Amino acid sequence: MRRKEFETIDEYIETFPEDIQRILEKTRRTIRRAAPEAKEAISYSIPTFKLNGNLVHFAAFKNHIGFYPTSSGVRAFKKELSPYKRSTGSVQFPIGKPIPYDLVKKIVVFRRKENLGKKR
Repeated sequence: MRRKEFETIDEYIETFPEDIQRILEKTRRTIRRAAPEAKEAISYSIPTFKLNGNLVHFAAFKNHIGFYPTSSGVRAFKKELSPYKRSTGSVQFPIGKPIPYDLVKKIVVFRRKENLGKKR
């Protein structure tokens, strides 16, 4: 089965139940506040923020919200992310448990600084 190609983050979010839409919208607002100049996009069929390249991605799944701050973002916050299932460049926040929006914000601020430091 092929995944639907979305044009906008709004289109993506609208495909989920209301409770998940609220989580996704709050995640989006958190990222937007931490990196106001980042551009919204869809990349890999999921919501993405770009700033001198990919900044972060996020997505909803059956049992978790996936947050993708790249490997550097996961490494830099390894201790704070330790309660969550992680891989090299991603973390899973279980649905039904509070999303650590303050931590998401800190990671986005870190990634923003990292991406703004890249040569253009």
